[in-house]
Formats: sequence, structure tokens, C-alpha cells
Amino acid sequence: MKGAVLLFVLLESLIHYPQRVGDAWDEETRLRMEVRAKQLEWERIQLEQEVEQLSLQQVQLMGVLQPLALAVLVVLVLLLWLMGCKRSLRRAEYEGEYNAANEEEIRNEDANGEGDVGNEEEGDANREEDNNDDGNVQEDGNVAAYAENNDVALAVYGGDNNFDDNVGRILMEHIQWPVQDLQRGCDWTTNLMDDYAFYFGHVLSNSFYPGLQRAIGVGSAFEGWSPREQDVVYQVFIPMTPPRGHSFHLELDSAEQRHVRNFRVRVQLECTCREEQQAENMLCFLHHPEEELRSNQDPSLLHTLCTDSYLDVQKTARWFYQLVRAIWPALPQSHNWHLKLLPSRRSCQFQVSNGRESFRIEMLFGVRRGDSDIFVSSQPREAHTQSTAWPETYAVAEMKFFKHIAKQAPHDSLHLKCLQFFTRLLLGFSFSTYSMKTIVMHLLNVVPVSQWRRRDLLQRLLNISKSLRVCVQAKRLDHFIVGNQRLPQDIRLPPDVQRAQPYNLFHHLAEEPSAHTQAINEYLVLQKWFKRIILGEQ
Repeated sequence: MKGAVLLFVLLESLIHYPQRVGDAWDEETRLRMEVRAKQLEWERIQLEQEVEQLSLQQVQLMGVLQPLALAVLVVLVLLLWLMGCKRSLRRAEYEGEYNAANEEEIRNEDANGEGDVGNEEEGDANREEDNNDDGNVQEDGNVAAYAENNDVALAVYGGDNNFDDNVGRILMEHIQWPVQDLQRGCDWTTNLMDDYAFYFGHVLSNSFYPGLQRAIGVGSAFEGWSPREQDVVYQVFIPMTPPRGHSFHLELDSAEQRHVRNFRVRVQLECTCREEQQAENMLCFLHHPEEELRSNQDPSLLHTLCTDSYLDVQKTARWFYQLVRAIWPALPQSHNWHLKLLPSRRSCQFQVSNGRESFRIEMLFGVRRGDSDIFVSSQPREAHTQSTAWPETYAVAEMKFFKHIAKQAPHDSLHLKCLQFFTRLLLGFSFSTYSMKTIVMHLLNVVPVSQWRRRDLLQRLLNISKSLRVCVQAKRLDHFIVGNQRLPQDIRLPPDVQRAQPYNLFHHLAEEPSAHTQAINEYLVLQKWFKRIILGEQ
């Protein structure tokens, strides 16, 4: 009765005081519940398959054991017949003894008749205690059922680690990850660049061309991920230093200071009349006659790779192509690999192959800003970039950030797989790979690296999807490096970059209403695809 009253009160409270569901987490909760239902469905199908397999095995086992069972039955019948014969022979001997025992038992029952009356009361008390025990068992069952229902609710809303780990395992099985050995490609490219750097030093040591420092691996491959399964590009960045008698001066191009900071590298001649440099038989470009310079010394950098006293990107790119082609036969890789130069106006791109595998490499080049990890680079950020414009690049700083995360992350961290999953999902949409990379970097700077494991995979994917939705709705996505005060200490920024206001990567959404509408529509389609993949319906 008490249980019925309690049930009635609970139902009345649910009817009159329904729980509110917020819009902020309703979509996420609904998706987690659908994932839970999908998992239960998969488990049910798996159990049905196991039951069907066991039934088949039982049928096969019965076919094998049927002749053996028949033989055992015949033996049992013979044994029973023999035992019946022995009992018939002994029955006559024990009939007298059985009758005497029965008479004695009847006399004992008459003597103990009065004692049974007291025992009945004790038996009633025991029966009442048994009934109480049954009620306790039923109550314990209700408590157990309530606890079980709570476990399911906690699992749906993210409290059950086993459930989250199972969901992560299922997602790992249903998501098609690219099969590629990025580390091998990075190691091979690094070795090739080290060999090139050795010959660069010898060839350019006494020239008036820029000095080339050791290449730095940048881009997605050296960060540990790739948006494409095929055609992985291994990017390296080569810092340049001014040759003897020259200096580089970076000038911010204020005419194009919008959402991309472009610089120009002004080349200036320096006096080399000091005694230590005269010992090298070098003529000063400032204080020696031009005729003497033309006759006895190679031309300065102003006359080879510059346009109007500014370092020219396209001329420098052609010079890199000449160096790569000329030095290749001297490298040990040339014996087993084939070099193929690829066209590019602002970088040096080539492909090396040996018949079994191939690597596509892009050599970017630029000038370091002071002693920081920020450079001006040959890589363009706009469709039409002038040949003397060198955009500011943050590729080295971003690579160092991913290296910093990799040192702290556990070996089973999936932060790179989350990034790779979404960048592959974005192919064909207007959202850029760099935008998704920026969102993931912001999350990595906030969410501890220990919370990117398999049991956290669903939650992290939901975080990334939600962040993209919020940025599209707000028409704003802040740059990760510029103005970020929470970067690791080993990432060095110039003061103006560190204090600057982060510029908006989604500025076009704020400036063009049609672009914002398109981005919202594309996100809705992207969300449907994401949900289908999560639920294993693709």
C-alpha cells in the first residue's frame, strides 16, 4: 500500500512540475541518447547472432550425441531390470521387519500428539517472519531497479566512463581514418633537407646570395595530421639571412594592412671597408667604383633577387629551383630516387619517387622577425599578392604549439584524430582547413590534454562542432597566435604581435550577409553528416 501511495505522489510531481530542458544542451543530450540507443541496438543484434550460433551448435551436437544416447539408454534399461530382480528376491525377507517398524511408529505418534499444539504457534510465527522477509526482498528489488535505471541515465548524460569508452571504441570503428605513415615522410624529408643544407652552406659561403639556415618542418604533416589521405604535402620553411655587405629591413605594408599583415624586405648595402673583411679580398659595394665592382666582384643582391631595393619572392623562388636542380646529383638520394620539379611562383615544389613510394615537398622561405618564432614568408594568404609582398606567417609558432601538446599528451590521445576527422569532413565546404585547425587549437589551450582520450572522443567531437556553430553565429573566429597571452613560454612572439588585438578569421561573414547565410546552411548540412557518421549510418 505504501509503495502505491509513493508511486502516485511521484507521478503527480512529474505531471505538475516537469523538468525543464535547456536549448544549450538539449541537442547534445539528444545525440548522446541516440548514440546510447544505437549501442543497445548493436548489442541486441550481437546477442541475437550469438544465440543463433549457439542454437546451430546445439543442433550439430545433438546429431553427434544421438547414437551415443541410444546406447546409454539400452544399458540403463538392462541395469534397471537387474535391480528389479534383486529387489523382488529381497522383498520377502524384509516384510516382517517393515511391519514391526510401522507399529512402533504409530505408538510414538500417539505419545507426541500434545507437543504438536505448541509447535503450531511457533510455526505460525516463523511463517510471519518469512512473509516479512519476502517484503524486504521485494523492497530490495525495487531499490536495485532504481539504481539500475540511474546507471542508464548517468551513462546517457556522460557520467558512466564505461559507456563513454564503449562509445569512443564504436566511433573509432565507424570513422574511416586515413592510412598513412606521416612520421616516415617527415623523417625522410628532414634527412633530405639536412643534406641540401650541407651543400647550400658550401655553395653560398662566399657568394652575395642569401644565406640559408636549417629547414624547419611546418604544416599539417609535421604537426601530426593531414586533411587528405593521398597527396600529402611535406612543407619545410627555410629562414634566410643577408649575405656579406647586406642587411634586411622589414617594412610593414600599411597600404594593405587589413586582415593580413604584409611586409616588404628592403635590402640595404653595408660598408665592408674594415680590415678583417678586406683580408677576404672583398670590395665594398658602397666605396668602390662600379666599374671595379663589375670587373672584380659578383653583383650584389640588389642586382640579382631584388626589385626596386626590395627582395622579390618570385625571383627568389626561381633561384631556389636552380639550387635544388643543381645540387640534386650530388645527394645520396639521387642514386635511388627520381626528382621531378613542380611549377610554383612563390615556393619551390618538387616530388621524389623510387617506383614504390613518393613524397611531395614544398620549400617555403622567408626572414625571421628578430629572435622570435614569427617570420615573413613567401607563402601567399591572398589570391593576388605582389611579388615584393611577404605575408607574416605563424606556421613555426603553430608547429611548436603542437609539439608542446604532444609532449604533455598521453600516448593514446586523440586530439589529432579529432582535427583530422573534421578537416576531412569539411572538404567541399567553404570552411577552410585553417579555420578548423584554429578552433581545435583554442580547445587544446583550454581543455586539459588528459581529456582527449577514447572515452572523451564523443564529447570532444561535440565540443568542436558546437564551437564551429557558435563562431558561425557570432561571425567571429579569433586568430590563435596573434594577441594570445596564454601560449607556452617556449613560443616567442614579437611585442607587437603579442599585444595586438586578434584579428577575425570570419571577417567575411560579418562583411557579406550572403556569405553568412551560406555558412549557416553549410553548417546545417555538415551537422547532418556529422550525426550520421556518429550514429554509424553513413
